[in-house]
Amino acid sequence: MKKVRKQLPALAALVDCWWEGVKRALAHAAISPMWRRWARESMLPLVSWAHQVAHTRCARRTAKLRQALEAAHVALSHHAITPCLPPQALTAWHEWATDRVSAFQRASSAVEGRNGYLAQLHRNQRGLPKHRDKVWTVVHHFDCRAADGTTPACRFFRRTFPDLFEAVLSRVEVLPRARQRTCKVALSAPFQK
Repeated sequence: MKKVRKQLPALAALVDCWWEGVKRALAHAAISPMWRRWARESMLPLVSWAHQVAHTRCARRTAKLRQALEAAHVALSHHAITPCLPPQALTAWHEWATDRVSAFQRASSAVEGRNGYLAQLHRNQRGLPKHRDKVWTVVHHFDCRAADGTTPACRFFRRTFPDLFEAVLSRVEVLPRARQRTCKVALSAPFQK
């Protein structure tokens, strides 16, 4: 239980960060508070539940998720805004919600995968230096690339970042030369009889 309780603040922070991104995206859309609420409370849950149903293997959990998906579908179709939208706008909002949900799924799955690897190191009773954890986090977020060439940080913040390797190399000064030996060592042939 201690291990699970330790992870809760980090998971909650990830969810809070995702919601902040959703709020920021809706603020940039320059729409009324009623439309923002519709997108947050009707469209996002529908797309999120659909994503979860598609990716869950447990039959009992899938049944519960399908119930939640149907409830979200009913809520969206009965909302006052939904019938007012033309099909193209509804499709655009669905794509926006899909993009937001997939951004959360990509970010969380990458963190879970990395944490799974780190957990194995902790189980070996060796511990993990704090600086190494920070370095792996930076490398993962800014250097691991998807098939389209984007990094998790580029996808989450929706902007490009300089190449991590080039940025590190630009800060490295001239490397010191190898030390010079004071005495010359003669290479001799193996002993001969």
